[in-house]
Amino acid sequence: MRVLITGSSGQIGTNLGLYLQEKGHQVFGVDKRVNTWTDQISTIIQDLSQPYHNFAGGIGIEYPDNLDVVVHFAAHAKVHELVEQPYRALENITMTFNVLEFCRQNNLPIIFSSSREVYGDIHRYITEETYADFAYTESPYSASKISGEALIYSYAQCYGMRYLVFRFSNVYGRYDNDIERMERVIPLFIRKIGRGEPITVYGEDKVLDFTYVDDCISGVSRGIELIASGQKVNQTINLAFGQGNSLVNMAHYIGETLGVTPNMTIKPARVGEVTHYVANIGKARALLDYTPTTSLREGIQRSVAWSQEWAAQNHKPASVPA
Repeated sequence: MRVLITGSSGQIGTNLGLYLQEKGHQVFGVDKRVNTWTDQISTIIQDLSQPYHNFAGGIGIEYPDNLDVVVHFAAHAKVHELVEQPYRALENITMTFNVLEFCRQNNLPIIFSSSREVYGDIHRYITEETYADFAYTESPYSASKISGEALIYSYAQCYGMRYLVFRFSNVYGRYDNDIERMERVIPLFIRKIGRGEPITVYGEDKVLDFTYVDDCISGVSRGIELIASGQKVNQTINLAFGQGNSLVNMAHYIGETLGVTPNMTIKPARVGEVTHYVANIGKARALLDYTPTTSLREGIQRSVAWSQEWAAQNHKPASVPA
């Protein structure tokens, strides 16, 4: 297969690109920045948040021919940052529009990375795909993902576009330690706890569904195979581990792995953040034979080991003790 991945320099894009290449597929990346973890993914440098009008031969530049599927990961992804800078939510919508127009002009199916944020802070604990109530939108980020989904559903209706929408939940693991660019809670806590620095947990009772990246990639790759086979899939699917864990437990797992007791301060959850989410993954099991296998404790152990290995290989100051 020939797969185009937007946001190919991000964590999930990097893992997916390398995985697909290992399986013998051709991968082409699109991102506004160079990949800092690998040079093995051929990447077009382009900011997809800019308005484009000529899509006939690609989005303003030369794109590969004979693609089989487009996987759209590119987005601004930090909830509280988009609360502070809501124009970036509009850029997320523009990115999705541009990619959809590229797919429409080239008759390509799309896989879209949505988010568990579209469910809002639903204390009823309803997370089955058809029960998302967009009246519960909590933040500009979640609104941008809801808008992206709506655009995709409309393109399917009006233009016959084939799609899969995956609602991801707190993906973590390899290639996620660039916290100077974008803070992610697990690599941030690994670094701070490993250095003996204090951490702040926003939301003592916050429970989230953490997904190790290998499980995420397994689900996405199965989706790629399904949609590239020509089937009219057109489904929206939760992709997560299917069990909840608190941020407090997560921090203790990191401390346990490092042999350090975390110096933890608890503060209220920040504006716009979801405080309870555990995914219903029955649809992913049924359609994709998706079976996540990595618990949070095991995933934390792998993440810490990867951080140590990456630092040693790249002659970086270790963020965690070896």
